[in-house]
Amino acid sequence: MHILQQILFLLLVVTAVTLFTKKIRQIRKAIQLGVEEEIADNKAQRWRNVLLLAFGQKKMFRNPLVGVLHFLVYAGFIIINIEILEIILDGLLGTHRLFANSLGTLYLFLINAFEVLALLVIVACAIFLIRRNIIKLQRFISKELDGWPRSDANYILFTEIILMLLFLTMNSGDTLLQQRGISHYTEANTGNFIISQWLHPLLQSMSNSQLIGVERTCWWLHIIGIFAFLNYLPYSKHLHIILAFPNAYYARLTPLGKMENMPQVQQEVLYAMQPELAPTDATPPTRFGAKDVTDLSWKNILDAYSCTECGRCTAACPANITGKKLSPRKIMMDTRDRAEEIIQQKSKDEAWNGDGKSLLHNYITVEELRACTTCNACVQECPVSINPLDIILQLRRQLIMEESNAPQEWNAMFSNIENNFAPWKFSPEDRSKWMAES
Repeated sequence: MHILQQILFLLLVVTAVTLFTKKIRQIRKAIQLGVEEEIADNKAQRWRNVLLLAFGQKKMFRNPLVGVLHFLVYAGFIIINIEILEIILDGLLGTHRLFANSLGTLYLFLINAFEVLALLVIVACAIFLIRRNIIKLQRFISKELDGWPRSDANYILFTEIILMLLFLTMNSGDTLLQQRGISHYTEANTGNFIISQWLHPLLQSMSNSQLIGVERTCWWLHIIGIFAFLNYLPYSKHLHIILAFPNAYYARLTPLGKMENMPQVQQEVLYAMQPELAPTDATPPTRFGAKDVTDLSWKNILDAYSCTECGRCTAACPANITGKKLSPRKIMMDTRDRAEEIIQQKSKDEAWNGDGKSLLHNYITVEELRACTTCNACVQECPVSINPLDIILQLRRQLIMEESNAPQEWNAMFSNIENNFAPWKFSPEDRSKWMAES
């Protein structure tokens, strides 16, 4: 019987790892749709960002209560799952609590710590479910979250609660079976654990066979749930659990108010002012700005896949607050959806050469782009260092420089700058006249 269980467990592990690897490779290909960009400066600051922003979740603690709750769910869930290593080895080797005897007192301390964290994760997830579904905070009831995005968050929270309950029930049944001297379970003489011992009264009346059934069922459901969760992550906004770390490392370190100039534009302006510098064989730029995700940087697409859909960017956006259509969260969700659409079509047909759609117009509208004030509030608020503004600016450059699509007021300003070297409609020679008249 043990051999059969080990074979089934091996098949489970291989299947879960294979499916997860396949999807991660697909996401990697989607990120590689973007234009190559070298990001390798100031490595010390980048590692500091990983530590403070990704793992330490520094920005979340602007609201201390939410910061603590989120840290418990995030760090607690990761730390608790260290015990997965033991479960996997037990499943493959047919052992029971492989590390219990070798680690001794340290093992008891670790499992007790895991149980306390499990209880805290359950409480934190319950509070987050209440915030989302009963209190209904404004940023969680936006129309852009209708359907799958709203359900996705609830599925994850419910799953984490169930996994933690299975973990505690499994430990409770295990320690009871140890007390009853059941073979296999007596391989580990751990004694009671700090939280799961309080579940003993619920299980005490069961027979040995029933109790073994409960413990084994919880063991199997727990590890199957972990592997299912692992394979659900790449399809969920909760992929940020993994991508927050590289995204924090590759975040732009320039001051938020500094915009990235386009070398192609600077070059064209230079040649216009000093034609003698223009090479005779100069080739014009293929495109100004970005129309589709393939024109964006790979970092922009990594941003999109790292988005937590928490809505802090949209809640801080002055354009959105005043009722305009712009939502930085939607910008990131649309970018990710478009990248997914392209990579899925490419996977079906390697010769695929477009579907007549683009990120600009088909996903993100002109009205949304024009509403942006480039204030950087969205960038400042994002807990995982995402930059929606960079995507907005590149799409707007495409609109204006490729499609000549700008409001009349903007066109008038552009003409004034081109002719008068200032946004106002008067001659450069008259620029200082106001001083003489005052």
